[in-house]
Amino acid sequence: MTAEVFESRTDQWTLGAPPADYVLGHVRAVLPDRVLDDALVAVRDGVVATVEPHAPGVEADVDGQGLLCVPGLVDVHSDGLEKERLPRPGAELPMEFALLSFEGKLRAAAVTTAFHGAGFEQSRGLARTVERAHDVCHAVDERSANLVDHRILYRLDVRSPEGLQALQSRIAEAPDTGVAPLVSHEDHTPGQGQYADRSYYERYLMGVRGLSEQEAADHVTKLISERDGRLGVREDAMGWLGEQARAGRIRLLGHDPASAQEIGELVERGGSVAEFPTTVEAAREAREHGLPVVMGAPNVLRGGSHNGNASGRDLVALGLVTALASDYLPSGLLAAAFALVDDGLVTLPEAIALVTSGPAAVAGLDDRGRLEAGRRADLALIAAGPRWPVVHTTLVSKA
Repeated sequence: MTAEVFESRTDQWTLGAPPADYVLGHVRAVLPDRVLDDALVAVRDGVVATVEPHAPGVEADVDGQGLLCVPGLVDVHSDGLEKERLPRPGAELPMEFALLSFEGKLRAAAVTTAFHGAGFEQSRGLARTVERAHDVCHAVDERSANLVDHRILYRLDVRSPEGLQALQSRIAEAPDTGVAPLVSHEDHTPGQGQYADRSYYERYLMGVRGLSEQEAADHVTKLISERDGRLGVREDAMGWLGEQARAGRIRLLGHDPASAQEIGELVERGGSVAEFPTTVEAAREAREHGLPVVMGAPNVLRGGSHNGNASGRDLVALGLVTALASDYLPSGLLAAAFALVDDGLVTLPEAIALVTSGPAAVAGLDDRGRLEAGRRADLALIAAGPRWPVVHTTLVSKA
């Protein structure tokens, strides 16, 4: 296929709203295995038709001026909408407006597909309730504009009977997105998992809720006692999740696995992904079972977990990470990817894969995440540095 086939088909258009057919020229295209300098990217019907060297004399609709061209980022775990809705205590914004506002931050971070966390759980000092989870779902259902492909990551507190019942109803009624819903099972009760060292949760309560040291310690002790009294709820939740996962009705993520045993149990349950493993042991076991491993971009940027758990940077260096998620900071995705390149831990194509094709595989989305023919033309033009990347333009497919 020659470049001449892809001559310009449009007179004028803006990068904010590209047509279904266009030609982007003189970019550095980040392919799955290499970087193609001075490349031409042709798009037809919202799908990449070809990526090839930009031959002399071939005109393009847009001159990329040597910027990096990468697939639009896929974020499989974003809790940033929570912060957008509640920018400070007591200042709650309408959910629909919060999503619209947050959409701008996603586009500025080159994110074209975002899975927003909807926490079907009991609040433990967090702004998460079943009612707010339904608000997130409704806002995403109603957000039809295709500036970003908004989706849901369902987060189930496995010790919450109200959360389980509400999630069961939601899964049965949710709109068909073309892929099985992402469901993450979690237990953030201190004393295990993410908060294996309870002191981290106590410090969190002191900082966020203003509790005294003794009040925080008493509250954590109460949470642990309540957790131990909800083992039956946990068994019911895990049983239902396993049935759904093995039947292919959901795509199950194990949140904060801490051991090889937990990974083995996740696999038996029909789980597909290890999300934020807290130890090297759990991450290594997940990869040995062929499971994708997701780590948080802020963890990579900071050089370690804020809870004293496994370092995402260390796990990347060990070759155990297949995807990064923003967690709560969309701009952290590209920044973390480029920091890994600067530190010599991965190549640029490998780094871009951690925020594009890797997360797409986690979500079961095989139509995006790679800059190659046949994939959705979700694209971003990026200046590489010198240290931190700058997003110049985000283009979303009309397919």
